[in-house]
Amino acid sequence: MTHAQLCSTSVDQSEFSMEARGSGTPEEEGAGQRDRVSLASSSSGRYGSIAGGLAKSTTPLVGDAALSTRRSYLAVAVLCYLNLLNFMDRYTIAGVLLNIQKFFDINDSTSGLLQTVFIFSFILLAPLFGYLGDRYNRKWIMIGGLSVWLVMTLCGSFVNKKYFWVLVLMRALVGTGEASYSTIAPTIIGDMFSGGRRTIAISLFYVVLPVGSGLGYIMGSTIATATGDWRWALRVCPVLGAVGVVLLVFLCPNPPRGASETRGQGVAGRSSYLEDIKYLLKNKSFVWSSLGITSMSFVTGALAFWAPTFLSRAQVAQGSRQPCVAEPCDTSDSFIFGAVTVASGIFGVGLGTLLTRGLIGRVPHVDPLICAVGMLGCIPCLLAAIFLAARSIPVTYVFVFLGETLLSLNWPIMGDIVLYVVVPTRRATAIALQIMVCHLLGDAASPYIIGISDSLSAYDPGSPQWRFHSLQYSFLLCPAVAVLGGVFYLVNALYITRDKMAAQRFSEGNFISNQ
Repeated sequence: MTHAQLCSTSVDQSEFSMEARGSGTPEEEGAGQRDRVSLASSSSGRYGSIAGGLAKSTTPLVGDAALSTRRSYLAVAVLCYLNLLNFMDRYTIAGVLLNIQKFFDINDSTSGLLQTVFIFSFILLAPLFGYLGDRYNRKWIMIGGLSVWLVMTLCGSFVNKKYFWVLVLMRALVGTGEASYSTIAPTIIGDMFSGGRRTIAISLFYVVLPVGSGLGYIMGSTIATATGDWRWALRVCPVLGAVGVVLLVFLCPNPPRGASETRGQGVAGRSSYLEDIKYLLKNKSFVWSSLGITSMSFVTGALAFWAPTFLSRAQVAQGSRQPCVAEPCDTSDSFIFGAVTVASGIFGVGLGTLLTRGLIGRVPHVDPLICAVGMLGCIPCLLAAIFLAARSIPVTYVFVFLGETLLSLNWPIMGDIVLYVVVPTRRATAIALQIMVCHLLGDAASPYIIGISDSLSAYDPGSPQWRFHSLQYSFLLCPAVAVLGGVFYLVNALYITRDKMAAQRFSEGNFISNQ
C-alpha cells in the first residue's frame, strides 16, 4: 500500500469539535493545548514505551507523581483479578445448572434464561458506560458498577425455590457490574502501555476470560458438592470481589485518554455520541472484527453454558450413569470441563500472544489472520466432540480441549485490535458497541437457542437417548457459526493496516503537549 493510499484513509478530523491549530503564535498554541488537557482527562502523565517513536520514557506519571513500571503492572494485576472474578461468577451458574433445574423444577429453555437475561442487561448498559467512560472518571464508574454486581450476586444466593423469577431479576442486575468493568478496564490498560507491553498487558487481561470461566465451573461444582447446597457457590465471588474493589480504589490510576501514544499527555477531542457511532460504523476494521467476535461469542457461549450438561447426558445415554432425579446431582462433568477450559485458555492465549508478537513485524495484518485460523480450525474439533460424545467421553474431552485452545487464540488479539484501530477518545464507546453487538447476537442468544432443543426431545420425552440427541443436534449450529466467524476475520485482514495507520496519525497529530 502506497503512502498516498494510507494518507487518503486518515480519520475525518472534522467530526471532532476541536480548537483549530496553527491560528496563533507558538506560545498561544501551546497555551491552548495546555488548557485542553483538563478536557481530555483529570490526570496527566507519561506511560511506557510509545508507538511511533513519540517517547522513550519507561517511568509512567499520573498527575505530578511518578508511576513506576511496577505500579503500572500492579494496576494491571488488580484489573485482571477483578476480570477473573467477573467470569468466575458468570459461569458458576452453569457449573451447578443441574442442581438449579431440580431445585426450581425448570426445563432447559427456562434455565437458559439465567444466562440470557444477564447478557441482555449487560448489553443494554454497555453503551451507557461506554459514553461515560469516554467523558468522565473511569475508575469511579467501575467502582460503582462493581459494587452493584457484588450486592446482586450475594442477594441471588438467598432466593426461595418458589421465586425463580427473583433469581432471574438478580442475574439481570449482575450485568451492571460487568457492563461497567468490561467496557472501561481495557481502555485504562491501553492508556498505560503501548506496543509490545500493551500486547502483554492485554493478553494477561484476556487470559482470565477462559481461566475464570473454567474456575467458575470448578468452584461451583466443588462448593455445591461439599455443602450439599448450590447457593453457597454464589457467595464466594462477592467476598473476593469486595477485596478487589478496595484494591482498585488504592492501586488503579485514571490515566489520560491516549496517554500511551502522546508522551503521557492525552488526546484533545470532543464529539457527540452520534458522531462517535458514525465514526465507528465507517471504521471497517472495527465492523468486521466485531462481527468475528460475535461469531466467537455465540460458539463459546453455547459451549460454556451447555457443554457440562451435554456430556452428562451423553453418559446417561451410554448407560454409564443414572439420570439425576433429585438434588444433589453429579457435577463431576462441570469440574472436568472447567479444568479443560482453564488449561486450554492458558495455552491458547499464550500461543496467540507468541504468534502475534513473532509475526507482526513480517505480516502487518497477522492479527485477523490468526483469529481466522482459530475460528476455522475449531470446526473439525467441534464436530468430532459432538459426534464422539455418545461413544467415548475421554476422546470427546480431547477434542473439546483442542477446539477451545484454537478459539482462545483470539482472546488477546481481539482486545488489542480495537485499541489500535480506534482513536483514543472513542475507545470506551467502541468497546461498548462491540460488547452490545457480540453479546446480543452471540452468548445472549446461543444458550437460549441451544436450550430450545427441548422441542426435539418431545418425540420421545421419556427417553434419555432423545434428551441427549436433541442437545447434540442443536450443537451443530456452533460449527456453522464458526465458519462465518472465520470469513469475517479474513475480510478484516483487508483493512486492518489502513485503519491502524489512520488512528495512529490522529493520535500523533492531536496530542496535548505540556512542554
